Amino acid sequence: MLESALIAHGAPTLARLKVGSAFAVPAGEGLCAEIGRLNGELAPKGVRLTALRVRDGRALMYLYREAELAAALSQVDVRAFLRSMGYAVFETVAVLERLRLRLAQSEEFPHEIGVFLGYPLPDVIAYIRNGGRNCLCCGCWKVYSDEHGARRTFARFRKCREVYARLFAQGCPLSKLTVRTRAA
Repeated sequence: MLESALIAHGAPTLARLKVGSAFAVPAGEGLCAEIGRLNGELAPKGVRLTALRVRDGRALMYLYREAELAAALSQVDVRAFLRSMGYAVFETVAVLERLRLRLAQSEEFPHEIGVFLGYPLPDVIAYIRNGGRNCLCCGCWKVYSDEHGARRTFARFRKCREVYARLFAQGCPLSKLTVRTRAA
């Protein structure tokens, strides 16, 4: 079940087109074991899966590329933005713990999650400032800055999901569909 959700919602992350993907799944018995099994398969490729929140029988999952998230968190403008949202430590584990806390403490969704999903920082900031209104276009995220580039990215993500869904349905294993992170 979780593998199918990874393909449906996380294909661009698995394909190394995106820093991370978030999606909800039923929080049934055995979810932790399944996450552990999948991490054993994904970790050698530089990809991790974690639950950010479990509420009302649903788990909000986060699939991410460790090196790419660390690189995003090292950017001065990203750090300044996250600092303004109450983040103080920028190691991956600490930042994810802070995000989990923000998710647990509020009914509202912390919109800085866009940084964790690889959305352009100007779009994340503009979304917050505009309350989600007045965007140029809407796809995987609401776009406020580079509409043409975003539309190209949306098309790439859509094509990736289609190809991954077809290959997975044909029996291609998750391990073959996960692109290895390049060595630094």
